[in-house]
Amino acid sequence: MTNLFPVNTDLGTGIVGLDEILMGGLTPRRLYLLEGAPGSGKTTLALNFLLHGAACGEAVLYVTLSETATELRAVAASHGWDLTGVEVFDLGSASDVLSQEREQTLLHPWEVELGEVVKLITDEVERVKPRRVVFDSLSELRLLAQDPLRYRRQVLALKQYFAGRNITVVLVDDLTASTGGRDTHLHSLCHAVITLERLTLDFGATRRRLLVQKYRGVAYRGGYHDFVIRTGGLDVFPRLVASEHDTAFIGAPTPSGVNDLDSLLNGGPLRGTTTLISGPAGAGKTTLALQYVAAACARGEHATIYEFDERIGTLLLRARMLGMDLQPFIDAGVLRLQQVDPAELSPGEFATMVRREVANRACRMIMVDSISGYLTAMPQEQQLMLQMHEMLSYLNRSGVVTFLINPQQSLLGTLQMGGINVSYIADTVLMLRFFEAEGRIRKALSVLKNRAGPHEDTIRELRIDGQGVRVGPPLTQFRGVLTGTPEYVGVDAALMEDRRDGC
Repeated sequence: MTNLFPVNTDLGTGIVGLDEILMGGLTPRRLYLLEGAPGSGKTTLALNFLLHGAACGEAVLYVTLSETATELRAVAASHGWDLTGVEVFDLGSASDVLSQEREQTLLHPWEVELGEVVKLITDEVERVKPRRVVFDSLSELRLLAQDPLRYRRQVLALKQYFAGRNITVVLVDDLTASTGGRDTHLHSLCHAVITLERLTLDFGATRRRLLVQKYRGVAYRGGYHDFVIRTGGLDVFPRLVASEHDTAFIGAPTPSGVNDLDSLLNGGPLRGTTTLISGPAGAGKTTLALQYVAAACARGEHATIYEFDERIGTLLLRARMLGMDLQPFIDAGVLRLQQVDPAELSPGEFATMVRREVANRACRMIMVDSISGYLTAMPQEQQLMLQMHEMLSYLNRSGVVTFLINPQQSLLGTLQMGGINVSYIADTVLMLRFFEAEGRIRKALSVLKNRAGPHEDTIRELRIDGQGVRVGPPLTQFRGVLTGTPEYVGVDAALMEDRRDGC
């Protein structure tokens, strides 16, 4: 699969999403701070940075005080990485700097230890002559210094030492209670500061996100960006900004293949719009959206379905029973069905999944089933609807037709939209409704709004059976259909019935 994000091969971090956030990578010959709590992914990111440099033919050096060289190689092996080409300098076993002999002096032991540590580091730098250096971690240097002023002076001295050399340095710092939390003075010494966070939710996988605190001279992408740690390193999902992705397209209607259905929307939803299909459970919301998806695939257009609620096998079986066999489209690579695992997905990762479908597969139709599933899968995330709106704006600007399934909170009775701001999130709203007539439960379909153009304001009967999706004439002889208790006021039969002639 082709990379979605641009990579700066000279100064890149080796993490495509992070390079996009940093607008290409890191400025050379600068000092950077990478901070975060234990388990947030600092070591993995630092190794990724060095391995990318080694792959570009650069000499690289990893100076470690917090982990032994053996432990570091074990971390690399867990990602399938070979540290050949990466010089690992383990200060814990490199000398007898912490021995008892060094403590027998008129100076304080920590003064001798810190000076010797810095001397060992600079000697190793002179030997390796690296282009990239990672120092892990400042927490150990802070403990050796003991005095905050001496510690800051020593970090400043290191900065001045590296400034005269063609070296890009990443300092790793732990944010723990024992280290006093975030060191703002250290922030002022560094060219850029990247903070990694690890969040434990009440249920589900651990969430991780990063924030670029500062980056001098570079218009980086601010805000929080979700990321995950997988075998092979970090996968960073840059925050989506829809206004950066304008694509020229023709806003033509997208027909469903059912003439009576298309007439409701004057030919179908326009490209670059979002259609919300709302109604109670069992009313046919998903099937109605599948009708549009199947028609698009039959035209050779790529489509993707994100299934939060229903098992994909059940969805395919039900569609086939209704005359829509989706398997040939899947086999041909035109249709992709993605089962979303609840509580395992962050909003940033989902938005990036959608974005990659559009960028890598030229996807022209997206279906999300359902919004309530999306909200339930990420209950503790903040501003979910705002993030969903940004993603929909991106899809609209890319000329993609989007269908959102929105189950009502009740099967019958008062109409409830489930807390969704319809005007805010959707261009078109299709409403499905149950009603009773002649002792049978029937379904009605109507268009509540169509921001993209004219639409019928009638209420039509909807039938979904072995003959597929059928839409009847306007229910002009009924009154109160939307209330669920219609009153028949006509004189002739006005409902769709199965007849032998197939009408």
